[in-house]
Amino acid sequence: MQEGIKNPAPWLRGLSARLLVLTAVFVMLSEVLIYVPSISLFRLTFLKDRIADAHLASLALKATPDNVVARPLEMELLANAMVRGIVLKRREARIMMLMEEMPPTVDAIYDLRGASAWRLIMDAFITLRQGQRTLRVWGDFPDKSEGSIEVIVDEAQLHAAMIDYSTNIMKLSLVISLITAGLVFLSLQLLMVAPMRRITASMVAFRKAPEDANAMIAESSRGDEIGTAQRELRQMQDDLRVALTQRVRLAALGEAVSKVNHDLRNILATAQLVSDRLGDVQDPTVRQVAPRLMQSIDRAINLCSQSLSFGRADEAPPNPVIVSLHELADDAVAYAGLPADGSIVWRNDVPDGLTLKADREQIFRVLMNLARNAIQAMSVGSGHGEGAGEITLTAKNGDAAIIMEFGDNGPGLPDKAREHLFEAFTGSARAGGTGLGLAIAKELVVAHGGELSLARSDDAGTVFRIVLPGQPG
Repeated sequence: MQEGIKNPAPWLRGLSARLLVLTAVFVMLSEVLIYVPSISLFRLTFLKDRIADAHLASLALKATPDNVVARPLEMELLANAMVRGIVLKRREARIMMLMEEMPPTVDAIYDLRGASAWRLIMDAFITLRQGQRTLRVWGDFPDKSEGSIEVIVDEAQLHAAMIDYSTNIMKLSLVISLITAGLVFLSLQLLMVAPMRRITASMVAFRKAPEDANAMIAESSRGDEIGTAQRELRQMQDDLRVALTQRVRLAALGEAVSKVNHDLRNILATAQLVSDRLGDVQDPTVRQVAPRLMQSIDRAINLCSQSLSFGRADEAPPNPVIVSLHELADDAVAYAGLPADGSIVWRNDVPDGLTLKADREQIFRVLMNLARNAIQAMSVGSGHGEGAGEITLTAKNGDAAIIMEFGDNGPGLPDKAREHLFEAFTGSARAGGTGLGLAIAKELVVAHGGELSLARSDDAGTVFRIVLPGQPG
């Protein structure tokens, strides 16, 4: 924008000014629509008045003994009736009653008897456009008796009267439009524009400083849509403030945890090396305790790795390649750590030739996390009934997508765990769990444009459904 060019005042480019102008325009348009039939009615009334006056003048003529009046009186009767000639017609007899000495040449003839509304409107605008003609006008007797009256009228008188009427209508329309626009403007300003400005100002202030309590919009007791919008905005601002506060605290906590996690992993790595040497000790007590110690250390290291992986905000985007789903699933479940005693078995029902286009490492982590959750669920108690526990994966080609179902025959998920199933630190189904496995798996599947959901969970087991779109046919 060039220097020296100032922005217009806010109200000129705001909603209020636009509503004011539009209201005035619409009122004027309504007045125009009213004016069109009213001007034709005014013309019709003017001509009917001339016929009525001509009828009265003819009655004065009939009152004389020989139906003849003096010339000055005849001219006075014509002037009072605002006509130049009067002709009566009764029962096919045409009688000239009053007429100027030199009858004028008639330019147009109008019959008011049975004229349509559209014809009257057209004639009115023709009169406004021309206005200097001599008209012959036919009409019925005002007393509805048999016969008709023909009068000769100067259109100039009618034209002048119609111009005066139009001017008055225009002035009245301007006054009405301004008053109406002003009232509408004030009403909209109080009911809509002012509240919307407060909402907008609150949104701008909240965007600049969401932690500032003064940026919150005030509570509203209005029961209309504006009041609902204000209350919903206030609730949204409250929720966002709480969420932002939690995010700030979690960020600070995460930074501290990452530092502790780094040192803890070093300590655990040292403990893992020491525990590996315990496996060579022949003492029965040590040999009995060592596997549990090693398993606990492995779980602690895995928890540290998952925590760091989940807290990383720069997760790499998927790098899709064509992989064999059958082989990938076998690798992931083997890495998840099936029990060596065979208490849990793995059944891979994925067709050998089925491939998918996805990031191999990320889908590997998804299947591994699901497998670990299943193993942990079935390792707590006997949950799977008689016989061994079983983990199963099935897959099929759907409509431009691969649909997988990863299930187990464990005890199923408790209701409390289902409420926050894919939320970190709240969706764990077992005591001491973090819920990170499912949260990470969900994020990785969504990053592929897919969906991870709980298909079912009951006494017969738990089944998760994975849908990965955009797969080759």
